Amino acid sequence: MRPAEQLSQFVREGLRAGHTPQELRAALTHAGWSAHEIDDALDAWADDGLRLPVPRPRPYVSAREAMLYGLMFVTLLAVTWHLVQLSFGLIDMWLADPAGGPGSWAQRSMRWSIATLIVVLPLFLGLNHYAERMARDDPGQRRSLIRKRFGALTLFMAALVLLGDAVAVVFAWLSGDMTVQFAARAGVVALVAVLVIGWFRGLVDEG
Repeated sequence: MRPAEQLSQFVREGLRAGHTPQELRAALTHAGWSAHEIDDALDAWADDGLRLPVPRPRPYVSAREAMLYGLMFVTLLAVTWHLVQLSFGLIDMWLADPAGGPGSWAQRSMRWSIATLIVVLPLFLGLNHYAERMARDDPGQRRSLIRKRFGALTLFMAALVLLGDAVAVVFAWLSGDMTVQFAARAGVVALVAVLVIGWFRGLVDEG
């Protein structure tokens, strides 16, 4: 039996025997358990005067949700990457030297990004809608550790992109390389990162 399971079982039996959480905390502290371990074990059970410990809802991990949010993460990466690449191609067309239009490689890259967005964007939106519908139908799914970690990882990566974008802008300004084209590209990257943060910020705050 793992230590966490052993501790949870002790708290359950202690509450069932009529001991108060304060008495159990004192006994566990004297036995050498840390305050964090004790708090986690006590928070798993409620003592509502029923003379029977009531389990509280706890975070969980689901293989199905791992697959769902893993696929959502991959499609989100593809959507944001190709959205930025397509925007870069349009910026190069609109703000570049009129005498030199985009080459064949740039045109093929734009077509590839468009094709990817046509296929992947609806898939991402469908997966996101399905995940939100499941959370609405069963609010308990908002305690999913996979869901929270997906939200945290997404926000973390978006924050890193914003930080790198800001560093690139400052470097370009200090180096005298700041151009309208560069500023437009940096603006696109920042906008996409902010949209991602706004979209998924609520996942890490759910109860």
